[in-house]
Amino acid sequence: MSATGEVTGGKPGRGRRLILWRHGQTAWNVERRFQGSTDVELTSTGVAQARRAARLLASLRPDAIIASDLQRAADTAAELAALTGLEVNRDEALRETYAGVWQGLTHEEIIDRYGDQYAAWKRGEPVRRGGGELETEVADRAAPVVLRHADKLPEDGTLVVVSHGGTLRTTIGRLLGLDPHHWESLGGLSNCCWSVLGEGARGWRLLEHNAGTLPEPVLGDDD
Repeated sequence: MSATGEVTGGKPGRGRRLILWRHGQTAWNVERRFQGSTDVELTSTGVAQARRAARLLASLRPDAIIASDLQRAADTAAELAALTGLEVNRDEALRETYAGVWQGLTHEEIIDRYGDQYAAWKRGEPVRRGGGELETEVADRAAPVVLRHADKLPEDGTLVVVSHGGTLRTTIGRLLGLDPHHWESLGGLSNCCWSVLGEGARGWRLLEHNAGTLPEPVLGDDD
């Protein structure tokens, strides 16, 4: 970690890859209810999403899988583990943002009861949503875990990180060295979609975002 609090990239030239995979659908996702650190299970649709995505990701021959210990992420990761034979390393540091009194409320209820706080968050201000964690605090706990496991990868190795939309977005922002004010510019991840970070000469770079298909090579002048 640098003196400014940013987590720096890995060792250039090793060609490692991070696949940051959001869990499958839950009932609270369908209801647009804020989950945070509440432990909500996958729906049958979420299980099917995880199985479909796992078949694709298994073909990338990942070297390691880490996951949030919340059931929706752990169960999603288990589908990939079943196909690859890899052990899932669960870590509570990869949980979704704790959001205090917001948790369990619908999107509409949050805006109705905490509209000013919600608007400030959307403007990029540091906000403890519902009295919970700051986005930078989520990145402080999650990004080092990702980097620690990435450091164990072989050359050109692949790590799959199974977590939650908010946690993955803040982790991606931190690994790319973006100012926290601009993390919101990274669009959300759909259920069971993923982003891919690759190791370049100047650190981590975003190769794909909110993908649901296998990565294609970049054929062009910007490779």
